[in-house]
Amino acid sequence: MNIIVTGASKGIGKAIAEKFAAEGNTILVCSRGEKSLYDTVNEIQTRFPNCIIKGKSCDMANKKSVQEFAAWCLEQGAPDILVNNAGQFLPGSIHDEDEGMLEQMIETNLYSAYHLTRAILPAMIQNASGHVFNICSIASLNAYANGGSYSISKFALLGFSKNLREELKPKGIKVTAVMPGATLSASWDGFDIDPKRIMEANDVAEMIFAAAHLSPMAVIEDIVMRPQLGDL
Repeated sequence: MNIIVTGASKGIGKAIAEKFAAEGNTILVCSRGEKSLYDTVNEIQTRFPNCIIKGKSCDMANKKSVQEFAAWCLEQGAPDILVNNAGQFLPGSIHDEDEGMLEQMIETNLYSAYHLTRAILPAMIQNASGHVFNICSIASLNAYANGGSYSISKFALLGFSKNLREELKPKGIKVTAVMPGATLSASWDGFDIDPKRIMEANDVAEMIFAAAHLSPMAVIEDIVMRPQLGDL
């Protein structure tokens, strides 16, 4: 299978790429940081020599950059799975967060998935098959203190996923919204967190991998995951 994973140089995106690479698939990945991206590509290729993994740096908040990444992906072959994982977490409150925060969160967390999915879908529709995973958040479901524009963008991403699911039902393409709670990733850098209170990135990857291997007659529409002891 051909699998596209955005924001794949670390955290959840990297864990997803690793999980599919272990099966010997072709993995196409991107991230904004070129060095960390190619370090990840080399690491995964070394660990899983039976896979094919290629990377291209991309600023997912920039429409032109997203479209260039999409065109590059399509050159590698028809995609089977698209994982819209790229995103950014910046805390804040609507009434006093920095000017431009909403625009930044929407561009990074919503428009990135919107523009890439629109560019990739024609190839999936032509094949009447495919699976789109959108990495939303627990913040897509419940408002919380200091969520601000980040939470707004994640609510919007879930709305995008639900509309996409309805549109693509008759076309043979599955859509799954993934809503992880606190997961060990770059978003939590600098926080003093007890490892027992936070999920591992591989936990999310395992669920996505399982959902991707159901029969064509079944789809998991929503995946909600939280630390066993509850939200942080």
